[in-house]
Amino acid sequence: MPKIAPKTNQALRGRNQLRIIGGEYRRRILPFPDGDGLRPTTDRVRETLFNWLGQELHGQSCLDLFAGSGALGFEAASRGAARVVMVELARPALQALRDNSRLLGATVVEVVQADALSWLGRCSEQFDVVFLDPPFASDLLPRVLAVLAPCLAPGARVYIESAQWPELPGWRVLRQGKAGVAHYGLLEMEPVG
Repeated sequence: MPKIAPKTNQALRGRNQLRIIGGEYRRRILPFPDGDGLRPTTDRVRETLFNWLGQELHGQSCLDLFAGSGALGFEAASRGAARVVMVELARPALQALRDNSRLLGATVVEVVQADALSWLGRCSEQFDVVFLDPPFASDLLPRVLAVLAPCLAPGARVYIESAQWPELPGWRVLRQGKAGVAHYGLLEMEPVG
């Protein structure tokens, strides 16, 4: 009898599901809707990112500005973040974020429906870690990086993911990588003066 090749984790999970890879919610599978430009950060890239961040985020405040599937924000909540704000504009993704937050019992997660730039303009909170993974076909990444400073706590780190590595005036690249079509990196603001 011929051997059947084992299915990959992604094939087993289905097209619109993601798996939390570490922390309290490890191995939990979360559904997310179809959406234009909606592509969760892959398991491999998330694992690399959280290795860079030190695995645990205990006591840290995190912002997932283009939350989409919630892969980064839920991973942060799973790894002990004290607060995770997920900002999403698209209604189907927003509802999935709210449903998945309830499913996990993730009381540290706040889901906000808003345009990212408008929300940043009103934000009076500061964050230790910010996740920026806007739609690849948009010009949102450089626009957000230009106005993000007031929302960053001292020593804050910013994760970016993009189809092309952007110009980063005022930012220091701590780590960077590439997986498939995605360029990703961890940044901090250059010291002023």
